[in-house]
Amino acid sequence: MEVGSLYREPPREEARPEAAVEFHDVFKIYRSGPAETVALRGLDLRIERGEHVAVLGPSGSGKSTFLHLAAGLEQPSAGEVRIFGQPLNRLDEGDLAAFRARRVAIVFQSENLLPLLTARENVATAVRLGGIERAPAVAKSALATVDLEPRAMHRPGALSGGEQQRVAVAAALARGAAHVLADEPTGELDLANEQRVLQELRRLRDELGSTVVTVTHSARLAETADRVIEVRDGRAV
Repeated sequence: MEVGSLYREPPREEARPEAAVEFHDVFKIYRSGPAETVALRGLDLRIERGEHVAVLGPSGSGKSTFLHLAAGLEQPSAGEVRIFGQPLNRLDEGDLAAFRARRVAIVFQSENLLPLLTARENVATAVRLGGIERAPAVAKSALATVDLEPRAMHRPGALSGGEQQRVAVAAALARGAAHVLADEPTGELDLANEQRVLQELRRLRDELGSTVVTVTHSARLAETADRVIEVRDGRAV
């Protein structure tokens, strides 16, 4: 028997696809004079593409810092943040702004909208920044999807908190944002409006395949996610 006939190549490990969000040993330290605040302490986590994840934790645990880093709004003090395989620390401010405009949608607890623009103009502005043509038509369609077309010509001051949040989600829908980050999106809403916003966040994941990451204190919101990550003292636990 030939020796070669006994040889079998070891099975090859398939390359793991790039995740939507990867934090590798990330530290974030804020300094004010001689004082230091360590917000993240070697945070490691991975969020897959198309996953809906809720990030829970008490106040001061590092949740909001995590969100700002995942959006490229801040840079880590140490470690690496990758979004769809792109290390954000290798992008300059101009490239980061372009990256956010084209791939990231952020829904804050409040003040998501430009106060002097109507709901439709707010969505159309986000669409234009994302490089999508026919922005007014796309904005109109997105607002209709979230049942807000009758309110399209109202400015944010004339909209309820729930309506403002749905306009922000409509902007993410209109852009087809691959990476959606929501910071306490239902924190100031009543139960009915909370359910509407959660429905629209699910729509982003189910219909567009968006990765949705929600920082929240809400147990109801966490129950709708595919997975819950708890952050305490700057680490995932």
